[in-house]
Amino acid sequence: MGERRIPRRTLIRNPKTPAVATAALGVVLLGATACQPKAVRGGEGTENPNLDDGAMSTTLDRVDIEDLVSKNLNAMMSSPFWGRDIQGAAEPPVVAIWPIKNATSEHIDDQMLQLLSNIETTLVNSGAVNVVSRERQAEMAAEVGVQNTATFDPAMAAKLGRQIGAKYFVTGKITSTDERTKKERRLQYSLFLQVIEVETSMIKFQFTSERTKALVR
Repeated sequence: MGERRIPRRTLIRNPKTPAVATAALGVVLLGATACQPKAVRGGEGTENPNLDDGAMSTTLDRVDIEDLVSKNLNAMMSSPFWGRDIQGAAEPPVVAIWPIKNATSEHIDDQMLQLLSNIETTLVNSGAVNVVSRERQAEMAAEVGVQNTATFDPAMAAKLGRQIGAKYFVTGKITSTDERTKKERRLQYSLFLQVIEVETSMIKFQFTSERTKALVR
């Protein structure tokens, strides 16, 4: 019997097979690496100073909250009430912040905490009022058996106000109007704030600021 000969085409193709497989694997790995998420830092003093400007959803974010709060408090601090009853007082009056009610259909608990914190910080830094810390207010409410809920109750506020020495309460609510079409969703948010005198339950100031967000397909 003669010696079996292997076709020449087989001898040429087989040595290259590992190289082809390696190249294909490299392409797969390169694609997988390219798809991995990359963390970036944004804000003032970074290479992405405008990172916070873009909206990622129709939910309220930090930029929205800062805008809503600043509009309300700027209006408050330029109002006759602020000039007459706050800056014209013999000494800075004590102000407490009642929980702001979330009257939207959105789950925005974290955003509500940020909103309250922004209001508190702005009032403290104004130097015109003494602000009861929200933590201390919650403790005092528990001590006197008052429910410091998001719904403002004048009777409860008067009882708590006497306990913490507050002359005014800042209270309010955030609402939204939700509109949808096949290609778009639009939410119009409104932040309504009031300043209520504890002793008389009179409204000394109120204002509404607005913010709109949309999702377009």
